[in-house]
Amino acid sequence: MELQQSPYLALTPDRTVQQTLALMGRPKDTPLTAEVARQVCERTGGAAVLDGSIALVGTQYVLGLRAKECSTGKILDQQQAAAARREEVLNALSEMSRQFRRRAGESLATVEKHSMPLSEATTTSFEALKAYSTALKSSLSSGTYERANALLRRAIEIDPNFAMAYAHLGFNYGASDSALSAENVRKAWLLRDRVSDRERFYIDFMYDRNVTGNLEKAYKTLELWNQTYPRRGAMLANAQDLLGGISTLGTGRFERTIEATLDGIAELPDSPFPYTNLALAQFHTDRFAEAENTIQRATARKMQMPMVVMLQYNLAALKGDRIQIDSIAGSTGANRAVRHWIAHAEGLALARSGRLRAARQSSGRAVDLALQEGEREVAATFLGVRAVWEALCGNSSGARTDALTALQSSADRDVEYAAGLALGLSGSSGRSASVAGGLEKRFPEATFVKFTYVPVLRALVSQATGQFAGSLAQLEIARSYEIAVNGLNFPYLAMGGLHSAYVRGLAFTGEQRYTEAAAEFQKILNHRGLVGLDPIGTLAHLQLGRVFALSGDKIKAKAAYDAFLAVWKDADPDVPMLKIAKAEYARL
Repeated sequence: MELQQSPYLALTPDRTVQQTLALMGRPKDTPLTAEVARQVCERTGGAAVLDGSIALVGTQYVLGLRAKECSTGKILDQQQAAAARREEVLNALSEMSRQFRRRAGESLATVEKHSMPLSEATTTSFEALKAYSTALKSSLSSGTYERANALLRRAIEIDPNFAMAYAHLGFNYGASDSALSAENVRKAWLLRDRVSDRERFYIDFMYDRNVTGNLEKAYKTLELWNQTYPRRGAMLANAQDLLGGISTLGTGRFERTIEATLDGIAELPDSPFPYTNLALAQFHTDRFAEAENTIQRATARKMQMPMVVMLQYNLAALKGDRIQIDSIAGSTGANRAVRHWIAHAEGLALARSGRLRAARQSSGRAVDLALQEGEREVAATFLGVRAVWEALCGNSSGARTDALTALQSSADRDVEYAAGLALGLSGSSGRSASVAGGLEKRFPEATFVKFTYVPVLRALVSQATGQFAGSLAQLEIARSYEIAVNGLNFPYLAMGGLHSAYVRGLAFTGEQRYTEAAAEFQKILNHRGLVGLDPIGTLAHLQLGRVFALSGDKIKAKAAYDAFLAVWKDADPDVPMLKIAKAEYARL
């Protein structure tokens, strides 16, 4: 913790040490004796091994530090310090660290700028520090957060001013409970004067990512963090890893994501995060073969992250690979971390082909499984997305019921958007307008809210009263981040993107601007990865058929209707949208 404050030094991460031990034919938990550590250092291209000691001598604690060159064994630095009381040990360690950094070649100015005593930067409590350290190791080793969160809460109970414990707890809650995530990150942010410079970057990033939702600001923080500390630290979270995540994908910077993740894989080939983010970026940019290759590389290294499994399922479903779909669904039955997400994806894929009865059953199973895991917000997300597909398929009554239930279950901004979208598509424009107003008031800076959620909801409200020009005006701002990931298709692909293009296409159709309407629906068909299994991916064919028919191009219209009906060949016969489509096709 002390040494990673330095932008000059790079600490070898635990994962690299474990990987190297395995290559040496040793167990990954082999104790790092001086000789074993020297061998690991040589194999990883390291410069030095640090060996520390602490002992109680009489009434004092005596600390020792020795640094040796890996290749020659030459002693680079050797120090000893004494602490009269247990409470002074961390301060003595901090001073030894500062001296070592100078001896290793770091300038005094850099040491002074990037150095905060451990007792101030972390916690004064050894017990809290131990719980925190164990929590980080648990997250790395298991890939799940249940035990880590319990340890982080324990650290906070011992020291209520432990900023980084709050920050990591906020990160861990990010995918399951947005309110708890924001609450903990906010507490960390208020305590950010008690952390090191590198950790302050992390907290500032998390504040904009999980509290304000301002992804542009979060992205700029990451780039500044990366420039200030270009070497990957020993922290659980690094700028290099986070540059492959939502702040980059959510602002449409897919190439930057790919660049950052490829660098991450080259540096840490056993870390799962670069693989998952790289596969996501490749999937969202329609590089499906590349995404499959990245997934194969991850699975070959025994990385079964939930995101990897979800991507596998989505890729198989888009290809129509029934054998692979059944294999994935069957193999995840006992996997608590992913089984509810797979059930939801099954429902989404079924709804995409008009099989709503089976889709509702899968969705109901997903909701039940999520509630069994205590993930109420995730269950509400599933209800909100189900409401959207019901509305898109013409089942307005079912859409309103599911949307209102979702709104009662969660105040999460992504859940509220899904519910508001369903209400707007099913004719409840007043309630949809209310959702838009609430989101705008609560999240004025949030990128998704400002540039996608509110514009789309207000555009639907305008369309409800025939104000198609007003609807188009509302949607202009949505173009800024239209070709980007939103809060509902990151990380687990709960719903697709490009609903702004779909609603804009409806508005252009209402304005009788058929060429522009066709371009919007074609945009959806051209970005299969962003749309994923969302029903608009097939309904765009139907809307294109309507636009071509209205413009008098019957040949193109027939081809578009044929494409839609081919996907919906096994659709439930009573789905309202299918009945309408068949009637229109017959008239054509």
